[in-house]
Amino acid sequence: MIMTPRVRKFALAAHIATSVGWVGAVAGYVALDVAAAMGRDAQTLRVAYIGMEWIAWYVVVPLALASLLTGLVVSVGTRWGLFRHYWVLISLLLTVVATFVLLVQTQTVSYFAGVAADPTTSGDDLHALGSTLVHSVGGTVVLLVILVLNVYKPRGMTRYGWRKQDERRGAVRRSKQDERRTLRGT
Repeated sequence: MIMTPRVRKFALAAHIATSVGWVGAVAGYVALDVAAAMGRDAQTLRVAYIGMEWIAWYVVVPLALASLLTGLVVSVGTRWGLFRHYWVLISLLLTVVATFVLLVQTQTVSYFAGVAADPTTSGDDLHALGSTLVHSVGGTVVLLVILVLNVYKPRGMTRYGWRKQDERRGAVRRSKQDERRTLRGT
């Protein structure tokens, strides 16, 4: 099913907005994660951990899910298709993996925030929590790889893509032959 140009543009705009929003939200999260990793002040650590949880659950997760959903809509509704090109499949796989890791990692972030929100938690206990910096920086790199794939669209069709392309060419060829026969017959 190919979308009309107006619907395609709307879907593409929604996908770009949610994807760029996801990258931006992760950048904000990384800033707080750096503050948690480098912070020495107990109050800074408390605020960083609590802020990381809020950003993760209320901004990053919804944008990740929306980006995944809009990406599926755009790929299925356009000529790119979901299974025709390797770059689409790789983008989908990386997005699914990034979303899964995000959902798993938010459990850790929620635990850290719960400990930080407890007023009886000492500064030493807050320092012992650690950070999720490796995951957040790794996630940023994955999102940037997806971005580059979607901008440059490297060549390479899957077997399914080649078969669909051949079927389309064959249908066009048969249509032209039928048209010539019709013109000769009249």
